[in-house]
Amino acid sequence: MKHMSLQEIAAACGGTYHGDAALSSREASSVVIDSRKAERDSLFIAIKGARADGHDFIPQVMEKGALCSVSEQDLGETPYPYIRVDSCQQALKDIAEHYRRSLDIKVVGISGSVGKTSTKEMIASVLSQKYNVLKTEGNFNNEIGLPLTVFNLREEHEIAVLEMGISGFGEMTRLAKIARPDICLLTNIGVAHLENLGSRDGILKAKTEMFTYMDPQGTIILNGDDDKLRAFTPENGISPVYFGLGPSCPFHAEHIENKGLKGTDTEFVTPRSRFFAHINIPGSHMVYNALAGAAVGYALGMTDREIARGIEANVPIKGRNNLIETPRYTIIDDCYNANPASMKASLDVLACADTRTAAILGDMFELGETSAKMHYETGVHAANAGINVLICIGTLTADTARGAEDTAVKKGLPMEIRHFASKEDFFREADTILKANDTILVKASHGMEFTEIVDRLRAPAETENKKAKN
Repeated sequence: MKHMSLQEIAAACGGTYHGDAALSSREASSVVIDSRKAERDSLFIAIKGARADGHDFIPQVMEKGALCSVSEQDLGETPYPYIRVDSCQQALKDIAEHYRRSLDIKVVGISGSVGKTSTKEMIASVLSQKYNVLKTEGNFNNEIGLPLTVFNLREEHEIAVLEMGISGFGEMTRLAKIARPDICLLTNIGVAHLENLGSRDGILKAKTEMFTYMDPQGTIILNGDDDKLRAFTPENGISPVYFGLGPSCPFHAEHIENKGLKGTDTEFVTPRSRFFAHINIPGSHMVYNALAGAAVGYALGMTDREIARGIEANVPIKGRNNLIETPRYTIIDDCYNANPASMKASLDVLACADTRTAAILGDMFELGETSAKMHYETGVHAANAGINVLICIGTLTADTARGAEDTAVKKGLPMEIRHFASKEDFFREADTILKANDTILVKASHGMEFTEIVDRLRAPAETENKKAKN
C-alpha cells in the first residue's frame, strides 16, 4: 500500500495517538489484522474475532517490528505507539475509506445474488489485457475483507475489481462508502439471504445501496434479463447499461454453441461491433459473465480484440466450476458455495457430460422459510436434467432427495437417489455408489466444507500416480 503517516491514520479513524510525538510522522507500510502477517512498519488493528481477541497479540506484533497498533483498550504506559479508538472494526473501515479516496484509480464494484465471484474473475481477466488490475481474492468481500483488499492497492494499479457481498440491509452502503465505485455491476436478483432480506424486492433494495457512494459520472451495468433489475430506475439519475441474451440488451450474445464441459463458443454483440470468443468454463451462466466482462471493458475503452482475449484467458478457480480430471473420475469442483440458482446452473453443466453423471449436493443455508421448498425444487431440477445419480448429504437435503424421487417416480426416470446425514456416512459407501469414468459434481454451501469430498475423490488417483512413479 501507499504509505500513510500515523498522524494521518489517527485523523482518518477519529482516534487518539499515544506515544512518542516524533514517531507520529512515521509511515505505515501495510495494514494487518492477523498477528501472523505483521511485519516491519506495519499497522496492526486489533480486531476481536469469534475465537481470538487481537488485543492479546499487540505486544507480540510490536516485537516483530510493527510500527503501531490500533486498540480499543487503554494500553497504559507502553514502549511503543498505539492509536486508541472506540471500535477497531470501524477504524479499519474508516482508514480504508481514507486510503481509497487518496488513490487515482478506477473501481469496479460487483454484487448480485448469484455469480459474483465468477463474474469478478471474468471481468478481471478482461481488464488485465490492458490495465494493471487488483481483484478481490477468496472471500474478502465483506466489511472486514473489502478494507483489507483496498489496502493491497499500490500506486501501479490502475483498476480495482471489488466483489461486494452482503447478507443484510445497510451493509452495502457501508461497503460502497469504502469502495467508492466508478462502475457498479449487478449480476442478478435471486433468492440468497432471504432469511435477512425477506424477499427479492428486499434483496434488490439492499444490493442497489451500492449506488449511494458511486461516482456521479460513473456507469451502472445490470443484467437486462433479470426482471427486477430491468424494471429498476436508479435514484441517482444514471441510465443503466444492460447485458443479457436478448437482442433488446445493448450487450448480448448470438450464435451460442454449447461445447459441453469444454465451454461455449458465441458471438458477442456490443453497441458498435460484433466479435467471436470461446468461453473456457462450461455452463450457460458463463455467457452472462462474459457479457458482463464485455460491458465493463467497453466502458473502460477496451477494443474487441482485447475483450475477446480476456474472455478466452479466463480459467476456473478452485471450488468454482473447476474441472478436475483424474484417472478414475472427472470432478466438477463447485463446492465453494451454493444457493438455489447456482445449484441448478451447476446441475445443467453436469448434464452436459457424455458419461454417467453423479451429483453430490449438500445443504444450502440462509434460505429462511423457503428452505424446504428451495431444496425440494433443486431435487426436481436434478431429475429433470437427467442426472443419473443424486447423492444428498446433510439435514436440509432430505427435501432435495424427496423432490428428485417424486419427479423420477412420476416420470419413470431411472435415477439412483441416496441421502446421507453426514459426509462420513457417505464416505463409507462412496466406492459402491460411484463408478469409474463418472462425471461428478460436488456442491454445497461453504459451511458444509465439501472440499473434503473433493479431496477424497482425488485421493485414489493421487495414490495411483505415486505408485506409478515408484
